[in-house]
Amino acid sequence: MVQFKRGVMFVVCLLLTACAAEQPRAQLLPTLIPSPTAPIDMTAPERVANEFLDAWTRQDFAAMYQRLTFNNQQAITFEEFERAYLGVQNLTTANTISYRPLALMRESDRTVVFSYDLTLETNILGTIHDRNHEMRLILDRNTNEWRVAWSLGDIFPEMGNGATLRFQPTIPRRANIYDRDGEILADQNGVVVDVNVTTGAMPDPDACNAALAAALNVPLDTVAERFARAGQNWVVRVGTLEPPAYLEHQATLEALCRATFAQRSIRRYLRGSLMPHILGNVGYPDEAELPDLVRQGFDAETIIGRAGIERSWDVTLRGRPGGRLALFAPNGTLIRVLAESTSQIPESLWLTIDADLQEYVLRTLGEAYVDNAASWGASSPGASAVVLDVNTGEILALVSYPTYDGNALNPFPAIGRAVANEVQLTLANDPRNPLLNRPTQGIYPSGSIMKVIDSFAATDSGVLPLNYSYGCSGIWTYQGDRRFDWLAGGHGRVTLATGLAQSCNPFYYEIGFQLNAADPFLLPNYARRMGLGAPTGLARDLSEAAGTIPDPEWFRVNRGLTWTYSNAVNLAIGQGEVEVTNLQMTRLYAAVANGGLLYRPQIVRERGILDQRTFVAMPEVNGEFDMTADSFRIAREGLCAVPTERYGTAAHIFRSSPLLNIGVCGKTGTAQAPGNRTSHAWFMAYAPKDNPQIAVGVMVENSGEGSAVAAPLVRRIMEYFFFGPF
Repeated sequence: MVQFKRGVMFVVCLLLTACAAEQPRAQLLPTLIPSPTAPIDMTAPERVANEFLDAWTRQDFAAMYQRLTFNNQQAITFEEFERAYLGVQNLTTANTISYRPLALMRESDRTVVFSYDLTLETNILGTIHDRNHEMRLILDRNTNEWRVAWSLGDIFPEMGNGATLRFQPTIPRRANIYDRDGEILADQNGVVVDVNVTTGAMPDPDACNAALAAALNVPLDTVAERFARAGQNWVVRVGTLEPPAYLEHQATLEALCRATFAQRSIRRYLRGSLMPHILGNVGYPDEAELPDLVRQGFDAETIIGRAGIERSWDVTLRGRPGGRLALFAPNGTLIRVLAESTSQIPESLWLTIDADLQEYVLRTLGEAYVDNAASWGASSPGASAVVLDVNTGEILALVSYPTYDGNALNPFPAIGRAVANEVQLTLANDPRNPLLNRPTQGIYPSGSIMKVIDSFAATDSGVLPLNYSYGCSGIWTYQGDRRFDWLAGGHGRVTLATGLAQSCNPFYYEIGFQLNAADPFLLPNYARRMGLGAPTGLARDLSEAAGTIPDPEWFRVNRGLTWTYSNAVNLAIGQGEVEVTNLQMTRLYAAVANGGLLYRPQIVRERGILDQRTFVAMPEVNGEFDMTADSFRIAREGLCAVPTERYGTAAHIFRSSPLLNIGVCGKTGTAQAPGNRTSHAWFMAYAPKDNPQIAVGVMVENSGEGSAVAAPLVRRIMEYFFFGPF
């Protein structure tokens, strides 16, 4: 512990740490006036004054309270005393407090005045220097010890005469969120009304509390708690009313509480159902978050991001408050300003999302459910679609279906409380789980879209020769294990490229078997190398699932079983314990298109104020599969035949499509769902063939075959992207 001398500032950390030991006694300060009576020992009151202030610097309110006079302790409880200091520290956002002793002044043989300068280091207002404080100490007749004759004036002098300390915050408006072309997706143009009440000014506190509870629709205890955190004559923002409630309760609150009101802007999503899974929503902080927010100048009523982009970019979107800390006389007259600071302007965000494309994709999925209401549309829980720039990782569309109005989850919904309550009730009872962000959080067996990984693993590893062929009879057998193809009678002889185009299951059973015989970890490791079994990196912005790629070690740890060939051949066709997300698979196919670069998916393109923007969606490669040129050639040949060659599994879907003029490549997938439910339908694609720009992935849960359900949706999305609406 540093030994402090007279005239040296005492600085002890407050809130962040606490000092256990007391400060050594400072040197005796000079007496400002001569003593007209017999001299007294000035070291004792000086010691008590220093002990009191030292305890304040380390937030030891119990030690401070112990040094009050007997009469002080009879007049004020410890809880009231502590609340007075904590309230000031919260108002000022102080994180360190220090003082500098100036002098002692003897008033009588039983009274001494200790003068000092006070300094507060705050998060918002910077350094506050408040000079020439005076603390009165008396020789207490009840204890025969020197004690602090305390009043509120020992916090700030004017408070001893009834002055009120107020922090008048300047809370910046939450910044907007735009799509890539500047269309507003979220703004702050809704309006609610804050209710402010000054403690001690209520004509009838009980009646006021009851009126507030009724107006705000909260329990009476909640209102009492909000006042309990405040000091005497403080202005408390008790709650917030929507405009209709304000009109209904204004007169009553003015009469019973002498309430004042202030308009406040609220969050609004202009196309509320378009991308709630991306934008997320805002709300109140929880108890764990509140202390840090208070230190930044916010309070329990502050609206912060709770989900989606609103949460992950919350600090950017909300900025930091400024404000004015001032003392006011009991009649409301300003006495003096202690400190002022300007707020930090929040920054808006421009997403990578194309709102028109997003809307078209969402509408396309919705129309498919309506058109197939008599079949899979009635039983399928939901679907997802991803449109990805293959050369940057920018997400152009990220759609989860079914959707909902994101406004409904905000504390003050722009759609109105009644409508929001209906939406919330529907969400809570909808078995389809609309809140799930299916492209990033939904995990499913991949089915045949996994087969492109088999192709790379077989050719890049050298386990199979490039000219390998296989007689696809429709049945694969091993030691009595018989597995069938989706096409009765099989596909005849296929190569690595034509087998991929025709999606011959027995062919990939055989490939999985041979890869496993060479090394049971070989195929799982290739799958991980190509981005599966781990988050894509979008988790910086939106929550995403890692998925599962099983291998012998995974089976041992998680199942307590030994890996067998059966597990390997299941993996080869994307079944068994395989779990992937649509985003993972779309990124994988984008990497096949661009030459093996796995870009971190980006969803925030720019940040800034007006035209002063910073581009943040810099292409970031966070994975790469550097495989042989022949491996890429064979895989692409097979994928590009899927929608174009007569034997391709999606050729009948793309027949007559203008996409054939630019070249389109893709892969169908029909993944068996657990519980004998209808299969999941997948289709992955990229285009143009020779100069790829986008990859598109569509997954429709429990809907049937990938070629019949998912492929037509991908065709529509790609045609819209390249050729516009028809």
